[in-house]
Amino acid sequence: MSRIGKKPIPIPQGVTISLDNGAVEVAGPKGTLRPHVPAGVRFEQQEQQLVAKDTGESPGSGKFHGLARSLVANAVTGVSEGFKRELDIVGVGYRAEVKGRHVHFALGYSHPVVFEIPEGIEIAIERNTHLVVSGIDKQRVGQVAANIRALRKPDPYKQKGVRYTGEVLKKKVGKTGA
Repeated sequence: MSRIGKKPIPIPQGVTISLDNGAVEVAGPKGTLRPHVPAGVRFEQQEQQLVAKDTGESPGSGKFHGLARSLVANAVTGVSEGFKRELDIVGVGYRAEVKGRHVHFALGYSHPVVFEIPEGIEIAIERNTHLVVSGIDKQRVGQVAANIRALRKPDPYKQKGVRYTGEVLKKKVGKTGA
């Protein structure tokens, strides 16, 4: 059995859990999430904790025990605190600005790149070159941040592009004109 799956999930104040037929619905001050729970795993509420149990229906059902617990734990954290991912834009003339539900990027291309902000995601821009992607769903926040980074991946030679805050790039040495 999974070590992660055995850990109980603490339920903070203001978060309500609804359990029905193997489905879990988590509601909190920031919103409501209904994470997918794989077959073979069920949840029980014990006081102010949620515990994942392996039903043992089939021999392979235990492999999803830790996954199911992590998905529900992320939902509980998301509706109570939320998640955020920070990105930096590095390069001369590179910048971004929010216009309605779109982000307009100047990334060194001959045209501005327009990125539509998905539902449930907020993007804040500080100093034109620092983006904060936030929301209640950890997977969507990470995917949106990865999509923005893919607009102009960091260049290992010139060190320009969109990168996660704190991401360290290994600088490559260009050709020498020997």
